[in-house]
Amino acid sequence: MKKTATLFTLILFNSCQWFGGEVPDKQELVDKRLEEINWAEVTSYPSIVECDIMTDKQQRKDCFFETMARLVQEKLDADTIAVLYPQLDTINVEVTIFADSHLEFKPQFENDSLSTTSVAIDSILKNRLVDFPSIEPAQKEGIPVTTQFILPVILNVE
Repeated sequence: MKKTATLFTLILFNSCQWFGGEVPDKQELVDKRLEEINWAEVTSYPSIVECDIMTDKQQRKDCFFETMARLVQEKLDADTIAVLYPQLDTINVEVTIFADSHLEFKPQFENDSLSTTSVAIDSILKNRLVDFPSIEPAQKEGIPVTTQFILPVILNVE
C-alpha cells in the first residue's frame, strides 16, 4: 500500500508542473496555424459520385478530371460547334466549381480573332452544359472552397 501511495504522490507532484506554465495566446496559436497551411493547394479536390470510391488523393483527382472532360464532351458532341467552327478541334473551358456546388463554364481562346466566336460558343456552352451530376466542391481544411481550372475539350473525335 505504501508503494502505491508513493507512486500516486510522485505522479501528482510531477503533474503539477504541467499546470503551472503559461497558456499560449489564442491569436498566436491561430497565426502559427495559418502560417502552416499551404494556401496554394486544396486539402481535397472536387469530387463526383463515381470517383468517391477512390481513397488515393491523386487517383480521385484524375478520376474527377477525366469524368468532367467526358461529361462535357458528351454534352457538346450533340451540338453544332464542330460544324459551325471547323477550325476548332479543341476548346479550353474554364470551369468554376463554387463552394455551394454550382458550376460555371466559360470558353477560353488564345486568339483574339475568335472574340465573336467566343460569344456564340459561350452561349452554346451555357445551353448545353446543364444537368450535371452532383459535384462535391474542393475543401481546404474541411471547409468547402471555390476552385477553378481549365478543361481541354476535344470537339472532333473521329
